[in-house]
Amino acid sequence: MKVVLFCGGLGTRLRDYSDSVPKPMVPIGPRPVMWHVMKYYAHYGHREFVLCLGYRGDLIKDYFLRYEETTSNDFVLTSGGREVRLLASDIEDWKITFVDTGQHTNVGERLLAVRQHLHGEEFFLANYADGLTDLCLPDYISFAATKNTTATFMAVRPPLSLHVARFDADGYATDVTPIRKADLWVNAGYFVLRHDIFDHIGIGEDLVEEPFHRLIERRQACAYGYEGFWRAMDTFKDKQALDEMYERGPAPWEVWRR
Repeated sequence: MKVVLFCGGLGTRLRDYSDSVPKPMVPIGPRPVMWHVMKYYAHYGHREFVLCLGYRGDLIKDYFLRYEETTSNDFVLTSGGREVRLLASDIEDWKITFVDTGQHTNVGERLLAVRQHLHGEEFFLANYADGLTDLCLPDYISFAATKNTTATFMAVRPPLSLHVARFDADGYATDVTPIRKADLWVNAGYFVLRHDIFDHIGIGEDLVEEPFHRLIERRQACAYGYEGFWRAMDTFKDKQALDEMYERGPAPWEVWRR
């Protein structure tokens, strides 16, 4: 399956980086977070990517045009540095399509902009390019194929330290529950989409808001509840946590290192 990555966001909650680089290019170790997402899909055999570019898309293009395999692969150096023989490769068998989908368009509009690059795909995968997981992708895809709905998304427990509060009309608290113990699930951004998703996105609409509500009414949307590892790089605190996991290694999402 082809993989669509939404790479055009501003990353306003990562201001230490987003003023100079697009959010998907914020690094974890020597590679940007979007590389980790792509490496995850490639591990399971999905190596055709369609990148929906927006803010500072030129940096994403330049990164891959100047890609240096020796950064994350072992190699043999001979002839005084004139010859390099790679012992492994990351992206040699990847096919990446770069599409400028606008500076201020939403996710639904970005998806519509790459429709022509998904011609002939009955199903395709899509991702926000900033969330990492150890989900067994083949199991998830099999679930989506069995349901045969227009849209399937991975749902996870919100990984927050907040508490859910309940109180009556007079303001007296009736319950305070850690959010992870409350019966709450959130969209994790790992989608399996059937090609007819394009028939449900109106002009100017986002992907999840209006289209998904219409699909839900028609029982054409499924959620795949997952209790394993997932974390998105939404804030600088998230980046610090992911950096620490990477440094301890192997990180939970590095399924290719198992």
